[in-house]
Amino acid sequence: MAEAALDKKKSLTADDKVHTWPHLVRMEFLVALFVMVVLILWSIVIDAPLEEPANPTRTPNPSKAPWYFLGLQEMLVYFDPWHAGVVLPTLIIIGLMVIPFIDINPEGNGYYCFKPRKYEILTFVFGFHLLWVSMIIIGTFFRGPGWNLFWPWQRWDPHKVVALTNVDLPYLLGFRDYWWSAACGAVVIGGYFVVSTVAFYLWVLRAKGKEFLERWGLVRFLITAMLFVMMLSLPAKMFLRLAFNVKYILVTPWFNI
Repeated sequence: MAEAALDKKKSLTADDKVHTWPHLVRMEFLVALFVMVVLILWSIVIDAPLEEPANPTRTPNPSKAPWYFLGLQEMLVYFDPWHAGVVLPTLIIIGLMVIPFIDINPEGNGYYCFKPRKYEILTFVFGFHLLWVSMIIIGTFFRGPGWNLFWPWQRWDPHKVVALTNVDLPYLLGFRDYWWSAACGAVVIGGYFVVSTVAFYLWVLRAKGKEFLERWGLVRFLITAMLFVMMLSLPAKMFLRLAFNVKYILVTPWFNI
């Protein structure tokens, strides 16, 4: 009787796994074929002829980066080049590298599950799909000559002029002196990080509980909070630029934010 129960337990344990071949590889192969067919049909329909070799004396308008860099080029609209081209990409790479060290949730490792890891999955969906992929789509289909915004059905008019007066946030708030403007920008940025970090702490405390925070530790929490708050700074700055034409929040002779 005991041997039968043991054999049954072993069989149940063995049945919860499937081989990579042919189950996973077959599905991946079918998806790859589908994507290849879609790309071939799309390349036939879209007007993208091969042009003459690049001419260093003639810059095309619009001058676009390859599609996989269009997200960075779109971020240059809202941030200083050092911030959009160096700081944010570096934080993205570092953030992806430290995920295994700051994630203490053992569930979902090696298999897919949504409920035990819904916050982690939703954070990735927001950061990758809603931010990164959406900026690539905007740069590909909605940016035309002069890097102006066009609807997909509008003709790209190279002579289009958009009257925009971009101002810095301290100037918009009434500060004219340089030192007062710099202090205002520093206070706004510092306040954003403090308030956002406290809000993130309260949210984690409510969603996960105090016991989880104690196991998580202060260092892991601060690293995660910094990465999360920096990620949210991108849509926040985009909103300020598109809604209020705010160019920079902190302006100094060395760097601008």
